[in-house]
Amino acid sequence: MPEPSLEQIAREARENAHAPYSGFRVGAAVRCASGRAFAGCNVENAAYPEGTCAEAGAIAAMVAAGEREIAEVLIIADSPAPVPPCGGCRQKLAEFAGPDVPVIMATTAGKAVSARLKDLLPGAFAARHMEDD
Repeated sequence: MPEPSLEQIAREARENAHAPYSGFRVGAAVRCASGRAFAGCNVENAAYPEGTCAEAGAIAAMVAAGEREIAEVLIIADSPAPVPPCGGCRQKLAEFAGPDVPVIMATTAGKAVSARLKDLLPGAFAARHMEDD
C-alpha cells in the first residue's frame, strides 16, 4: 500500500484542528530526509495568542519522534488563496530545513503554490549568528 501524500496527511490533520474562535482550520505536514512524515493542525485557545500553528505542531511531532531534518513542507487551509506560514513558523521551519526546502501552500479547493524556504524567510536568523568569532 503506498504511503499517503503530504497533502493527504495535512488534509486529515486539518480536519482535527481546534478552531472554535476563528473557524479557520489549518493542516500541515512535514516530510523528513528519512522519508517519515508528520502532521500538525492549528489549536486555538481562548487566551489569544496562546494557540499553536499547524506547522509548529508538525515540527513538534517530528522532534518528539527523534527526527531533525525537514525535506518538504505542505500547508493547507480552506481559503481563497494558498496561505503561507506565519513569520514565527517560518523561523521554526528554518531551524530544521535548509534554505532550498520546498514549502507547498495549498487550498482545500486544489490551488497550490510552492516556494523555497529561503524565499519565504530571507536573512533567516540561525545558530551561526550566535557563534563566537
